[in-house]
Amino acid sequence: MEQWVRVLPDEDDVRVIMCAGDFDQDTLQPLDRACANAADDPGVRRIVLDVTRITFADSSMLNLLIRMLRTGRLVVAGPVPPRLERLLELTQVRDLLPTAEGIAAARAL
Repeated sequence: MEQWVRVLPDEDDVRVIMCAGDFDQDTLQPLDRACANAADDPGVRRIVLDVTRITFADSSMLNLLIRMLRTGRLVVAGPVPPRLERLLELTQVRDLLPTAEGIAAARAL
């Protein structure tokens, strides 16, 4: 699967970042940059990360999720793919992540 990162136009101070493909230390930079830009923007009150199309994630992706969680503005839009779900469960990060089923539900939180 092709890897891509798309940032949707902000609506109601919510930034949605969609991504697809494999994310590891060699391929994380576009997503990391999009998340950092959202975190650095004081006009963004919520950051929605759509993870439904992630096919692989390693500890680099896990680290990014934890950094974004620390902003207090992250909501993960799922459903969370099985491979990412397994990583989050094994590291006990799953219960810490605010998660909603789909982008619309995540925007509404």
